[in-house]
Amino acid sequence: MKILIGSTPANGHLNPLLAIARMLIADGHTVDVLSGTWLRDRIEKAGARFHALPGIADIDGYGILAAVPELKSAEPGLDYLRIVIERVFIDRIPDQHRGLLDALQVTSADLVIGDDMFFGVLPLLLGPRSRRPPIILCGTSVLHCAREDRAPLFMGVPPATTQEEVAACAKVAEEYDAHVERPTAQHLRRVLDLVGVGPLTAPLFEAVVHRADTYLQLSVPGFEFPRALPPSVQFVGALPIVPDQVALPPWAHELDGTRKVVLVTQGTVANHDLGLLIGPTLAALANEDDLLVVATMGGRPVEALTGSVPGNARLSEYLPFEWLLPRIDAMVTNGGYGTVNQALSCGVPLVAAGLTEDKADVNARIAWSGAGIDLRTNCPEPGAIRRAVRTVLDEPEYRHAARQLGSEFASYDTQSDILGLVRRYERPGRDGQRIAAA
Repeated sequence: MKILIGSTPANGHLNPLLAIARMLIADGHTVDVLSGTWLRDRIEKAGARFHALPGIADIDGYGILAAVPELKSAEPGLDYLRIVIERVFIDRIPDQHRGLLDALQVTSADLVIGDDMFFGVLPLLLGPRSRRPPIILCGTSVLHCAREDRAPLFMGVPPATTQEEVAACAKVAEEYDAHVERPTAQHLRRVLDLVGVGPLTAPLFEAVVHRADTYLQLSVPGFEFPRALPPSVQFVGALPIVPDQVALPPWAHELDGTRKVVLVTQGTVANHDLGLLIGPTLAALANEDDLLVVATMGGRPVEALTGSVPGNARLSEYLPFEWLLPRIDAMVTNGGYGTVNQALSCGVPLVAAGLTEDKADVNARIAWSGAGIDLRTNCPEPGAIRRAVRTVLDEPEYRHAARQLGSEFASYDTQSDILGLVRRYERPGRDGQRIAAA
């Protein structure tokens, strides 16, 4: 088949889609990828043809603060969420959609695959099914489905188990509706009017889960709050890490088992200030002689980290996770969804501290699953980090819960499952070839 992938131009969205692209290419499909210009080299290296998003949709994932300057002064919370949803996602729908239509015309794609926040597909999903190819969306974040306790997305609220907690969820939902949902819904209505579709009757993030022909959730049920799910949702486990993207660091030989290894990462989006988590973690564990602390800058130069580097710390701009994750004993993270799922697939317990983007929700799931500790802050103190790291290392229930999740991840044949789901959209052609089903 001819397959067109549309990706939000950020590493956390593109990385899983490129892993899927490699699977599809190896399976004999032709793959084109529509995303940001700054990602062209990585897309072409994966063997796909690149198409640039037009206009303001062509955003640099590392330059989000320049593109949306309001975020520089916004504290994590409801106003921050509203700005992100409106400016980062909704405002870019018309140009994303225009780029998608242009790429479909050029490629004659039989199938579209997108990430869960590539809302440029929304006008197609709102239009007649007969006039578009099948659309598969991939959950690169927590599952965006309504909960019975009414707790909203992005607020980091665990499932309510008592009447008091149900009442608290309802109060949070009212505040979210007033400050985020209703303003962004009105903004979305105006934007959809510009492309001649709508209105949307469900919340934006939930709508695409229900309207996609298939929605691949890149995780396991054990790491998701229980609730009724639409038939579109298919859990597929963790994607395999693309190997050999980064060379081993010169200190690789030091991960020889003589010391426990703690990895700290701020991911590739919320890493503009490495003093939020990486710096405090290095300081917190500087005197823990039994630990080797490994930090990855997520693409930023090592020199961006201010202050002295402790003797038990090793730093790198990027690290090969396929080599590293099986060798670590704990991970300190701000809650990047893909990294957290990869770590759990290896049975690694976690310490989490992050409130921006979807991170409060990711980190709430870490605590709820028992596989780690959520510090519930965006800028933890070194003392809190040290106590949490020692707890997940020294108290066995955290590693036990993480390993249980690791076993659940191992029960999935992710590549076979994804390729099988893609093949559902093929039908025999008159010449014996396979083409996409309408």
